[in-house]
Amino acid sequence: MSVLLIAGSPSERSRSATLLHGAGQRLARLGVQVDSLSVRDIDPLALVHAQFDHPSVVNAARQVARADVLVVATPVYKAAYSGVLKVFLDLLPQTALKGKTVLPLATGGSPHHMLALDYALRPVLQALGARQILAGIYATDTQVTHLPEGGDVLHPELASRLDGAVHTLATEVLSTPDAAPSYSFPPVPFEQVRYCV
Repeated sequence: MSVLLIAGSPSERSRSATLLHGAGQRLARLGVQVDSLSVRDIDPLALVHAQFDHPSVVNAARQVARADVLVVATPVYKAAYSGVLKVFLDLLPQTALKGKTVLPLATGGSPHHMLALDYALRPVLQALGARQILAGIYATDTQVTHLPEGGDVLHPELASRLDGAVHTLATEVLSTPDAAPSYSFPPVPFEQVRYCV
């Protein structure tokens, strides 16, 4: 199975991209094929003017179509995910995520914005047909440190949560490519139904 890492930050160097890179490193160590897509590299005029046929938009959409799993990272601005990520998702076909599993990641200045993953990003991923959306990871800016000499450091607690999320992705999704989550129960004959009032 292939995994696509989508960086949804408009900045070249961002904490959300660092978190995404950390997920990619962990997956690569497990032998998972990982590809990357930075939304900021898509032609900005093509995004803003909704040029579906622009080569950079077409190529990005193809990357999404080829992937089995998406790891989507975004900074949180004004209690929502980044506008550039929203514009990109709006240009994808309505069923672009059909059959795919998504692990959402986000960073923000305050813990108060952690619900942006569930109340802003998750509904859009569901609307695009995602089969499964894993529990996301939210990190505050203090948990991702940019070093002056270059490089970045994840707070140990955040690194541990990221380890857990990648482990879940690897064991529950990537190791069983044909297994879709089942939410059904076997039929129960009426005579076996028990109730109380």
